[in-house]
Amino acid sequence: MGHQSRKLLIIDDDTIVRQNIVAYLEDSGFQVYQAADGPAGLASFREYKPDLVLTDLRMPVIDGLQVLRSIHEESPDAAVIVISGAGVISDVVEALRLGASDYLIKPVVDMEMLVHSVRKTLEAKELQVQNRQYREELELANRDLKDHLRILERDQQAGRHVQQRLLPPKVADRGEYQICQRVVPSLFLSGDFLDHAYITQRYLAFYVADVSGHGASSAFVTIWLKHLVYWMVRDEGLFSTEASFELGTDDMLRQINEELHDTQLNHHLTFFVGVIDTHTNELHYSVAGHLPMPVLVSNGRAEFLEGKGKPVGIFKDVSWEIYRQRLPEDFSLACFSDGVLEILPPEGLEEKEAKLLELLTQSDGTLDNICELLALDRIEEAPDDIAIMTVSKGHQT
Repeated sequence: MGHQSRKLLIIDDDTIVRQNIVAYLEDSGFQVYQAADGPAGLASFREYKPDLVLTDLRMPVIDGLQVLRSIHEESPDAAVIVISGAGVISDVVEALRLGASDYLIKPVVDMEMLVHSVRKTLEAKELQVQNRQYREELELANRDLKDHLRILERDQQAGRHVQQRLLPPKVADRGEYQICQRVVPSLFLSGDFLDHAYITQRYLAFYVADVSGHGASSAFVTIWLKHLVYWMVRDEGLFSTEASFELGTDDMLRQINEELHDTQLNHHLTFFVGVIDTHTNELHYSVAGHLPMPVLVSNGRAEFLEGKGKPVGIFKDVSWEIYRQRLPEDFSLACFSDGVLEILPPEGLEEKEAKLLELLTQSDGTLDNICELLALDRIEEAPDDIAIMTVSKGHQT
């Protein structure tokens, strides 16, 4: 809004001074009202609601200080310039204390100085109004944000509850074998997931998956993954026969890869999937871009399993190599997501893997002891999701 459309009110009992000011301000493009004393000025203020008031301090009946006080009681944000004669500086100080925006000394010789003061005061008032509007808009936005955050928090809590319910038990005995797991999310929802199944009382299948990204979208993929693998085991008989034991890890990864491309979830996964024939103690497994490799702990030694393969969900029509290994009679196989590497002190990947192997060599292979050596309980904020699963025989938690 330009100054030319602003309304001004001049209150002064000196007719000549008042009319000179009114004439000059009108020539400067302002819409100007005038009053000859305090009571008339207050009445005009209430009627016209001007953007700016110029009032003399020394007037009969109601002086300028009383006018100023009344205006600010009715409209605290009103802009007022006081005009004072020589010798009443104390009144000027009081006027400023009461909220006057500026003051001028009579006689006003330089009318351009008056116009400059008017424009400066109007600009300051406009800025004040804009700032108040911004604060109100910001407060409204903050309230909306808090409401959205509360909704998001409830959604996150519900999502975390679902995700935790879908995780397998923390400790599960399957014949002579025991499986233990722990997931430490870096955010409220985790992109890491693990699961296991004991099929036909013979084949012990398990996997650790790390979904790309973080937060709700990654957690959604873990929920989708849980149901997809459950369907493959229940309805398609995955790992339920000797033939499926032989080829199942590759079949599982290929089907997940195909489903990811078809559903266009815009995520990929790193994956380790293994299955043990509990009758023969033979392990078959496949690796899909997963680091670090699981660590086999047995007879005081710790060593990484061998293997490599492309991540799931990036390439179409890809297959995965199936690795085979005879397991010792007593062993613990520790599987990790790559978040565990982030909490190890060395800088390089090879050094981190060497440190992990050193810690596992010192461990007894149980999940509790591994978590203690990794100081998981002392981590205040994990830099990445951490998932750990141990599959053991002859070891206790």
